[in-house]
Amino acid sequence: MQFHHHGYVSTDPRIQDAVGVGIDRPDELPENVDVLIVGTGPAGMITAAQLSQFPGITTRIVERRGERLAIGQADGIQARSVETFQAFGFAERIIAEAYRITEMAFWKPDPADASRIIRTARALDDTTGISEFPHLIVNQARVLDYFAEVMAFSPTRMTPDYGFEFRGLTNTQEGEYPVTVTLAHTTGDKQGQERIVHAKYVVGADGARSGVRDSIGCTLAGDQAFHAWGVMDVLAVTDFPDIRTKCAIQSGSGGNILLIPREGGYLFRMYVDLGEVSPDDHGAVRQTSIEQIIAKANAILHPYTLDVKNVAWHSVYEVAHRLTDRFDDVLPAEIGTRTPRVFITGDACHTHSAKAGQGMNVSMQDGFNIGWKLGYVLEGRSPETLLGTYSAERQVIAKNLIDFDKEWSTLMATKPEDLKVPLEEFYTKTAEFPSGFMTQYPPSMLIGEATHQHLATGFPIGKRFKSAPVVRVADANPVQLGHHHRADGRWRVYVFADTDAFANTAASADGSALANWADWLHTSSESPLLVHTPAGVDIDSIFDVKVIYQQPHTECDISRVPGAFLPRTGPYALIDYEKVYAADPEHDIFELRALDRGGVVVVVRPDQYVANVLPLTATDQLAAFFRQHLLAR
Repeated sequence: MQFHHHGYVSTDPRIQDAVGVGIDRPDELPENVDVLIVGTGPAGMITAAQLSQFPGITTRIVERRGERLAIGQADGIQARSVETFQAFGFAERIIAEAYRITEMAFWKPDPADASRIIRTARALDDTTGISEFPHLIVNQARVLDYFAEVMAFSPTRMTPDYGFEFRGLTNTQEGEYPVTVTLAHTTGDKQGQERIVHAKYVVGADGARSGVRDSIGCTLAGDQAFHAWGVMDVLAVTDFPDIRTKCAIQSGSGGNILLIPREGGYLFRMYVDLGEVSPDDHGAVRQTSIEQIIAKANAILHPYTLDVKNVAWHSVYEVAHRLTDRFDDVLPAEIGTRTPRVFITGDACHTHSAKAGQGMNVSMQDGFNIGWKLGYVLEGRSPETLLGTYSAERQVIAKNLIDFDKEWSTLMATKPEDLKVPLEEFYTKTAEFPSGFMTQYPPSMLIGEATHQHLATGFPIGKRFKSAPVVRVADANPVQLGHHHRADGRWRVYVFADTDAFANTAASADGSALANWADWLHTSSESPLLVHTPAGVDIDSIFDVKVIYQQPHTECDISRVPGAFLPRTGPYALIDYEKVYAADPEHDIFELRALDRGGVVVVVRPDQYVANVLPLTATDQLAAFFRQHLLAR
């Protein structure tokens, strides 16, 4: 964490100074806002947290409940989400309080006695080192708390507006605030009274029964599996030996349990198979009592027993897979004629089973995606056409998720003897998908073609930037390169130096490909830094440019580093020394990510996805890429 560059800080450095709309922020919901977010679930809160970093944008997030969520339904946190938490500054703290999944146990009927279950396999949760971050279990409410803290500590001092229910909206497509939103107070003296808010943009993060979705004419389409599950978070005494290990339990009777230990050391969740549901059931299965769910769990666990002492939460749900055909208010016939004003995220546009642990995780990536794009358009950094990429990118990802979840939830509900592929084999082979790392955006105004992908095969274009160890030259500290990518709305440009960039003689260093590239970035009229960085702000306010040398840090003379990598920032024009890195001799990033030794530039979007890979000589292509989606200052 960097601070003191605006003067000495003696208090919590996570609390940024109030700036822009954060100065004297009104407590009461204003009549006009730039962005109105409906719903304080994971998708809504991460959108708000991202927009809270843009001091000139008035963002408000409303919630029907009168207070924070006390206990959430979601709990699985995939490694990709923990990477995202790192960007928002709270990964280490949430890891400390969460339950960490390291392996999964598989239980099946005993071949000698099908009425009994036995452990038949164990599978490591991450066999390939797909991320340096773990797979976690932590209550959704705590995730929301952390995002609320990010918002409150941000320059805009954002806090949720509780006690407002969404009633409807209209988009006049006219004026500065074209979207008129009708809300109603749900608490206090004004309960039932309506409130009108005018917005430039609206984000619907209001769940599977989304009113925002209905207001823009979207419907969830899909199918229902006619299979019910009871889910319960409980404190219990049991002789089942793997009660603190994630388990898939398949019994001889055909019933199944997915067991998820929870944070805190005692609590655990069980998804208990309640069996097939008749199409004419009309929701009767949802009346299944907690006592019936516990009894069913005991039957599946035989010969082990479960003595439930306390039930923190329980529910019954039927598996359904549904998706909207668009994630914004632009009809197919209108594409190209206008830009969207209303967006939907999370469960408002995709629903599926809970057993793949993807609902909260994919929803947060929806919010991360739309958040920075709204920030760029509203601050005048990008054209409005940028907003059309949200639905184009995220709708395809949601469809892939639903296809995966159909397969996983079907396998979970199938008797072991009827499975063509053992459950543990499917779990291991498909680990990259549920971990959140299969997302790959196609070429667009934000994603370059794979023309030069061979220069950095370990950083696939369109996929998330996979971190690796490096050494910071100025202080010899070993760090993870990707961990310095904060959710501050900036593009990252990682420049991997050519071999000659730090040779033993100054002459060769001065004439290296890196030196030429750095000089172009620093002085050329075509440089993205000079073309797109607004006047009067720090030179690294839009682009965070870092260099990584191939030589050990002991051979890197900081005095010979080009000035493009040692920018002066803040009111005192202090030198930022945290943009210069060297390869870690024990974990050479050039080998780990198959980087060309002749040098390569890797461009990463504000939401951590690789946008382009270019050689050091392709300065014209780099400038042209940014001109596609960034406006001149």
